[in-house]
Amino acid sequence: MTSSAFDTSQVKDKRDTINGRFQKIKSMAASRRAKLNESHRLHQFFRDMDDEESWIKEKKLLVGSEDYGRDLTGVQNLRKKHKRLEAELAAHEPAIQGVLDTGKKLSDDNTIGKEEIQQRLAQFVEHWKELKQLAAARGQRLEESLEYQQFVANVEEEEAWINEKMTLVASEDYGDTLAAIQGLLKKHEAFETDFTVHKDRVNDVCTNGQDLIKKALEETWRNLQKIIKERELELQKEQRRQEENDKLRQEFAQHANAFHQWIQETRSCMVEESGTLESQLEATKRKHQEIRAMRSQLKKIEDLGAAMEEALILDNKYTEHSTVGLAQQWDQLDQLGMRMQHNLEQQIQARNTTGVTEEALKEFSMMFKHFDKDKSGRLNHQEFKSCLRSLGYDLPMVEEGEPDPEFEAILDTVDPNRDGHVSLQEYMAFMISRETENVKSSEEIESAFRALSSEGKPYVTKEELYQNLTREQADYCVSHMKPYVDGKGRELPTAFDYVEFTRSLFVN
Repeated sequence: MTSSAFDTSQVKDKRDTINGRFQKIKSMAASRRAKLNESHRLHQFFRDMDDEESWIKEKKLLVGSEDYGRDLTGVQNLRKKHKRLEAELAAHEPAIQGVLDTGKKLSDDNTIGKEEIQQRLAQFVEHWKELKQLAAARGQRLEESLEYQQFVANVEEEEAWINEKMTLVASEDYGDTLAAIQGLLKKHEAFETDFTVHKDRVNDVCTNGQDLIKKALEETWRNLQKIIKERELELQKEQRRQEENDKLRQEFAQHANAFHQWIQETRSCMVEESGTLESQLEATKRKHQEIRAMRSQLKKIEDLGAAMEEALILDNKYTEHSTVGLAQQWDQLDQLGMRMQHNLEQQIQARNTTGVTEEALKEFSMMFKHFDKDKSGRLNHQEFKSCLRSLGYDLPMVEEGEPDPEFEAILDTVDPNRDGHVSLQEYMAFMISRETENVKSSEEIESAFRALSSEGKPYVTKEELYQNLTREQADYCVSHMKPYVDGKGRELPTAFDYVEFTRSLFVN
């Protein structure tokens, strides 16, 4: 390193780099070792806990048994087994505590999976507590069963002694000699001595029986009080649940009723909009934006409806509206808004390009709204026919069920798929097309009259009519045309207003 033959600076830098990388690897290895040890401890803890949980589950099956013995011997055997089980539980307590201590230490060390450790520990403690409670309850039941079976055995023993002695005391043999009588007296004295002993036993059995009855009654009374208390708590819980459900019903009804009212008012406002076509279009666009904005309110109603379904609420006395019904009505209103916008744009385009007057378009729209009683934005076939007649269409009167080829031809245009309804858009398209035909025809006839008049004047004289038309045609025009009035209000003699005549003819 000190020799000038080497680049000592470069060698030193490389050495430092290698040492630095080595230390970094060493540190990373130590860190990984620590994490692996920590992970090993964690998974070892979970494995130990799983083993203990399995052990607890196995013992729960034993202490949960409903077999309390059918006789004295059976109860005594079960009681011995239970005593061994209680001893096993007591002996296993240190192992349980060890698992709990390990889990607590892992949790305190802020190791990975801390939340899962705490959750598993809480469950483990609850299961262990439940096992001990079940064991204590089974031990108590076995003691009660032992006491009862012992009582039954004592009763059976005394009944057997009584039955045996009944034969002796009921005997009709009183002896026929002195020796026989003395023998019988000795047997009776022995019986009386034995009777005194058994009298105390019978009294003990009766006392024991009374105690058992008293205990049974007290236990029944305690259970009854417990059941009454549980019943009261369940009723209070159900009352709170019903009160919460009723609040949910009222909240849903409040929003649903208000939303339905808004739908009705908005539909009426849109259908009954007046003014110029442009002002109607702007108002319809604003209303349609409002409709889209109200989707959030519908979402709230849907959330409330989902909450009611989750709470199993199937009825609501505060409203007749449902989530599905309101969603359908909102969708129909949204579709109506889009159709009306398109229809108004169609009318404006027709007015600007085809020469159909705005007054005619307003008349068509007004007549449609008049027959649209439910403000749904569409007419059934009968309403559509009445609307056409009100506009001056000369449709024949036919009996119900009879063919109506003229009206059927119109329906082929406006309702080709025969869905039973004519929308506002279909209606306006039909009326605009018919009015466009009328406008073109009236312009052609106006041009023809203008050609008849000298110098293209806005009126035609009587002489010009008779010179260029047949007598029958000229007579019709003279009898139906109004006299021409100039801009100053003066009526010109023998001059007729062919413009007004042509337009009135085609409007009608």
